[in-house]
Amino acid sequence: MQNTRLESNVNENIIQEEIQILTEMLLKATQKLISEDTFEKIVELKALADEKNYEKLNLIIKDLTQEEMEIVANFFSILPLLINIAEDVDLAYEVNYKNNIGESYVGKLSESIKNIKDKNILENINVVPVLTAHPTQVQRKTVLDLTEKLHSLLRKHRDVKNGLINERKWKNAIQKHIEILTQSDIIREKKLKVANEITNVLEYYNLSFIKAIAKLMTEYKLLLEENNIELKNETPITMGMWIGGDRDGNPFVTAETLNLSAMKQCELITTYYIEKLNSLYRTFSMSSHVTKGSKELEELANLSSDTSEYREKESYRRAISHIKEKLENTREYLLQDKGVEDKYLTADEFIADLTIIEKSLLENKGEILVTGEFEELLNVVKIFGFYLASIDMRQDSSVYEASVAELLSSANIEKDYSSLSEEEKCELLLKQLKEDPRPLSINDENKQSEELRKELAIFRTARKLKDKLGDNVIKQNIISHTTSVSDLLELAIMLKEVGLVGSDFARLQLVPLFETIEDLENSYEVMDRYLSLDIVKKWVSDNRSYQEIMLGYSDSNKDGGYLSSGWSLYKAQQELSSLGEKHNIKVTFFHGRGGTVGRGGGPSYDAIISQPLGSVQDRIRLTEQGEIIAAKYGNSDAAYYNLEALFSAVIQRMNADKVNTDIRDIPEIQVIMDEIVDDSYNKYRELVFENPNFYNYFFEATPIKEISSLNIGSRPASRKKITDIGGLRAIPWVFSWSQSRIMLPGWYGVGTAFSNFINKDKDNIEKLRKMYKEWPFFTSLLSNVDMVMSKSDMDIAKEYANLCKEEETKQVYEEILREWNLTKQVVLEISEHKEFLEDNTYLTRSLENRLQYFNTLNLIQLELIKRSREGKLPESQINTIHITINGVATGLRNSG
Repeated sequence: MQNTRLESNVNENIIQEEIQILTEMLLKATQKLISEDTFEKIVELKALADEKNYEKLNLIIKDLTQEEMEIVANFFSILPLLINIAEDVDLAYEVNYKNNIGESYVGKLSESIKNIKDKNILENINVVPVLTAHPTQVQRKTVLDLTEKLHSLLRKHRDVKNGLINERKWKNAIQKHIEILTQSDIIREKKLKVANEITNVLEYYNLSFIKAIAKLMTEYKLLLEENNIELKNETPITMGMWIGGDRDGNPFVTAETLNLSAMKQCELITTYYIEKLNSLYRTFSMSSHVTKGSKELEELANLSSDTSEYREKESYRRAISHIKEKLENTREYLLQDKGVEDKYLTADEFIADLTIIEKSLLENKGEILVTGEFEELLNVVKIFGFYLASIDMRQDSSVYEASVAELLSSANIEKDYSSLSEEEKCELLLKQLKEDPRPLSINDENKQSEELRKELAIFRTARKLKDKLGDNVIKQNIISHTTSVSDLLELAIMLKEVGLVGSDFARLQLVPLFETIEDLENSYEVMDRYLSLDIVKKWVSDNRSYQEIMLGYSDSNKDGGYLSSGWSLYKAQQELSSLGEKHNIKVTFFHGRGGTVGRGGGPSYDAIISQPLGSVQDRIRLTEQGEIIAAKYGNSDAAYYNLEALFSAVIQRMNADKVNTDIRDIPEIQVIMDEIVDDSYNKYRELVFENPNFYNYFFEATPIKEISSLNIGSRPASRKKITDIGGLRAIPWVFSWSQSRIMLPGWYGVGTAFSNFINKDKDNIEKLRKMYKEWPFFTSLLSNVDMVMSKSDMDIAKEYANLCKEEETKQVYEEILREWNLTKQVVLEISEHKEFLEDNTYLTRSLENRLQYFNTLNLIQLELIKRSREGKLPESQINTIHITINGVATGLRNSG
């Protein structure tokens, strides 16, 4: 029997019941704050929204006062948030229920391991979600905390219905938190700082990640035992972090923020360990009078300063007390640089002491005592060490070039480095790396530019952190906009300055990021030349013969459109993977995916399953960000389910049993795709870069200006001036199209390309249908278009087009609409569906629950933008536009 997606088993009646309860409470909370007249308008607007009578609804919105606008915007922003909670609670219930009764579903780990063909693929497997600071999470931490409290309360609804919890007390508790929510600022009034971003994202570890990963590791070990698989690899899932180390385009990321990020992570995980040890100390009251302990346990216990006469026979407690004391000393050393004698130099030493307790328990028939809290602690230490998550460093290649040019000039080696040819640059850099061990930056620091000083400072901090917390705290340094071998060697020069790279070693990986269509097409040649260098072979060997390459989904999409980006990334992976065999190494990929389809988003499980054959070599990393972190990892059950799906997908991808078609075996498919993608690329470029009215359309018919002033991240919205599409970052680009409900980056050009191909030959439609049914990549490609278009609304988009001043600018909408209609027609024709989301009942129902409310928010946003641009909206009311942006993003759930 084929497994179904867990989301397909939603309890729709219960979700509706809980949405009704939350909605009534929201209405009650809102009524307390406003006049009866305004409240009646809200009730009427909600009724019209439910009836989808947007024409009448819009008329009422246009007549609302500024004060009423803010109240109405708040109400309709909170409503989708409450609906999210109801759906998330049901999903969490299903995750628990299905696992407790042993029922299977798509992405279940037991199925992946049971069907494994080669057990060796598990030996080095490592799946790494990397949490980033990309600014698509609009809500404040306060709202996230309230969301978690409401989630926890709603989880008890089934117990309330069964009479196990007092209904009145339960409802009062929910009402209280909804009233606090309605009386709190939903969005930030001040610009977010990097320190805030670090604190915010680390909350998810206490909330969900630690518990979910510990649970998943326990399940994994049980499955290995059941399937008679013995492994040394005990860290199949680890975590990554960009916040504090990603300074590409963010001047606020410095040596100080890198140190802060590492120290905050260390503080969080060591606090967790100490709390667990306290709990185990209370639990493990076993007496040597009743049960024996091992000789090693007694030796450990005798080191304890706990000399209480009541503990004489409680060896386990004394041993735990000693471990805790030593860990507290370690924590003081790591966080405060205190010179303490008795401390753990590495997490492995901590694990060794815990293992003494484990072995003693097992030797004395205490298997059951190892399970639960003790096993969780041991699993977590193996995964997180003292550092929690590996922090990536990232900077733009141009910054490294400028820094190296300055170093070479100040050392009187080369006065005009930037003017050299690529060959001359590489020759010079290699000479410095191979023959001169001395640093270049020995001159007076005061003579260095501010940029160079900042770069060297952050690398020195990285070296210090690696020496202190272990090499895993920082394992990768990513080079944005890599276009040449010299881009990689320039980073090596910077790392050599602080002793992180030498002629025969590299203490971290140099990771190129290929972003644009052109860069992806040239990536094979660049990496082939780089990997052929003798010095690089030593660096890669120092990293267990792995070379990571990062792929940029956002910029390639912005550069050439959805189809062109997806196909270029697929082909690049195929080609780059083949370099592994050529150079006798393993090439691994880091997928820089965003939340939306326009930034490589969509279901992660499907995305991994549809990767090219041979492209997943043991390790895979992928970015998680903003509202996607909240949606996927907002509670421990959802986190478990999503991490399990990632892990299962990687096993299945490497197992390769789910793939029916290998593109390399069918050359015709490559020819078909190249032809379709060329048409799509040309159609997209024709609109975005060649239509003289498009520039004005984008800045007038989307809320890009309003988004740019929204306090959703520490990083600026653009690399250059805000009215430059080329310099605009991919996130606000996609975010703007999501808000105006066109979702253009996720589908534009698809219709023309497929239509042209279908019209060339009557047999072509059947070829595409076969590809859709049999080739996971193509299935995923079209399913994502289907999904993103289901969230678009061209009627609302037309209202945004009416914000344009000139008639010729408005005409851009008509061109987009034609392509939208054509795309809908061909996507449904290829998939043989009658409507969008025909095979995604979960999302269909989810949109039915919320669509009418964020449609209403769009209409409110439009009216506010009109007033603002006509100078009729006071400065104090601009925040209301931001509230609507937040509400629409909350409703869409994958907006940026």
